[in-house]
Amino acid sequence: MRAVCLTLPTNRECAATIAAIGAEAAYAARRFGVRVHLLILDSADPATFERHAEAVAALPAVTLPAAGRLDAGQVDPGRTAVGEVVVHHLDEAVQRTFLRDVIERSGAAEPDKLLDLMLPDAVSYGACTNRAFLLAGALGCDSVHRRDSDSAYQLLDGETVFPIEHELATLGLKAADAAAAVTEDTLDPVHADKPVALVGGSFVGELSVDIGEIRALDPDVYHRVVALWAPTGASEEDRRELVAESFTGGGTDPFTADRAVLDLPDIWRIDMCNVALDHEVYDRVPLPPATATIGSDYFLLHLVRDATLPGVVHNRHIVNYYTPERRTGPGFTAYQLRYAKFLLSMLYLYPVYFEMEAAGGALLDEAHHVRPDVIADSARRSAATDRAENHRRLAALDHCYRQLGGKYAEFADQLAPLRARLLDEAQADIEDFALLIDAWGPLMRASKATPADRLPR
Repeated sequence: MRAVCLTLPTNRECAATIAAIGAEAAYAARRFGVRVHLLILDSADPATFERHAEAVAALPAVTLPAAGRLDAGQVDPGRTAVGEVVVHHLDEAVQRTFLRDVIERSGAAEPDKLLDLMLPDAVSYGACTNRAFLLAGALGCDSVHRRDSDSAYQLLDGETVFPIEHELATLGLKAADAAAAVTEDTLDPVHADKPVALVGGSFVGELSVDIGEIRALDPDVYHRVVALWAPTGASEEDRRELVAESFTGGGTDPFTADRAVLDLPDIWRIDMCNVALDHEVYDRVPLPPATATIGSDYFLLHLVRDATLPGVVHNRHIVNYYTPERRTGPGFTAYQLRYAKFLLSMLYLYPVYFEMEAAGGALLDEAHHVRPDVIADSARRSAATDRAENHRRLAALDHCYRQLGGKYAEFADQLAPLRARLLDEAQADIEDFALLIDAWGPLMRASKATPADRLPR
């Protein structure tokens, strides 16, 4: 039976999301006859973890019937195939034990450093997904399907619109075979023998990055704040286009009918709350493990497109919403800091992106597999990029926030003494990424060889 990993990383209360993603897992099992490993990576505080455990316990069981007999409440025999859902709700202690064991068995150098990169003390969007990749390998999964804790699903005529419908219909198939399951095939036939490596949609609702309040306060400042993530030397027209496209997802129009396009994926139409990756991609290259950095988990989307691997972009968009802690007090400060670090990370990511784009299909070997050594070498070279642009970004961000006044000016006061540290961290992050890529192959092989008695419960 095909096994897939539907994962929900979280560090906040999200019992409602657990119930919703549990329903998506059940739908996938019944619709496609697969074993869904529902993997909840829980970094929340103990009280919240217990509420999540209650939500997990309340999920209806979806299990394989004994001797081919269908038990009531398990599957709908008139509708679909027979699959099952296996739920894994793991706190950080359990995750750490698993990681330490995998790192030890991999024989990788600097095991303590690798453990910190895989499970840091701070929020890391890349690291939590990397943990899902390793655990998916240990569980024998062919793919990872990621959702986020601050999102929900759309409805059409009272039925939930699950993105996994498109993901499981096409992911991993040869593009020529996947064409039958999409509404549009615009892929150049030269890529028809390559596998579909990525399937994703976007979101509707609020901006993916919580800076909509800035746009409401001062559209001009918003333009300047968003344009700061443009590459060095970008024209003003390029910056305007970037601002217009950034963080808007699928807009606000609700889902009415399916649209799924097979092509080299338009990654501007994909969000990490609504994405699935084939194991042939993440088996070879992880995500940047940068801490407190928005956008650090989008690297593989660039890699898939630049390496000329096919993808499917669909319109079963997730509903994005915000949790209140991002808007006031320490939560506001932490979130704005993550945005600042995102801007700084681009100094080092853009050179890697440009080199990948120039390399194109040369990023793949004869079997259409990504060549991780090429990516690691590019990341190491990028670490030597002159910091002048990042000094400029921090100064411009400071000016914009002070112009807004209020809590934004207060944040500028807090940011100012952190500048030197943040500049160092941004460079260290790309160096750590190169180190992790070097260790990733042995880590993934060790994870896939995890003995059954060492799998996390």
